[in-house]
Amino acid sequence: MGVVDVEDCAAVALALADEGTADRGRLAIRGGSAGGWTAAASLAGTDVYACGTISYPVLDLTAWATGETHDFESRYLDTLVGPLDEVPARYAERSPVEHADRIGVPFLLLQGLDDVICPPAQAERLLARIAGRGVPHAYLAFEGEGHGFRRAETVARALEAELSLYAQVFGLSTPGIPTLELVR
Repeated sequence: MGVVDVEDCAAVALALADEGTADRGRLAIRGGSAGGWTAAASLAGTDVYACGTISYPVLDLTAWATGETHDFESRYLDTLVGPLDEVPARYAERSPVEHADRIGVPFLLLQGLDDVICPPAQAERLLARIAGRGVPHAYLAFEGEGHGFRRAETVARALEAELSLYAQVFGLSTPGIPTLELVR
């Protein structure tokens, strides 16, 4: 986790660009939950993408492994990263929150405020480390939503915001879609 997933996504994106299926200047990454982790780790660890959307992600492995998730998920990282007590440095090394200074492209962060699996505190720590760096970004936090969005109005707002991000970064016209305000 945080190595092979990031490398695989970058390899596929670049291969699609090399074969002419994708525009190298318009590559984006998106993901939710563990995919949100991969999206965030990819933005912090590669220069492949022009932007990204990160939804209800794991961002801080150490905090997640030490109680910042519910009991069901609490030992999940043992098999993906290694036991925390045996490889603590690996947890920091692979945590996007620890490498927020490496994120240099626009991104959208989507979070349910009632998420007990990937709590808002992790998103807020990432944003605190991005603050003042001049990286265009937006954070949409949804009351009454947990891990994965369920309400139709939340899903619609999240998709519109994501489309607006891509439109702004890639210079596309999206009539009828509200413009997502990106802060620096």
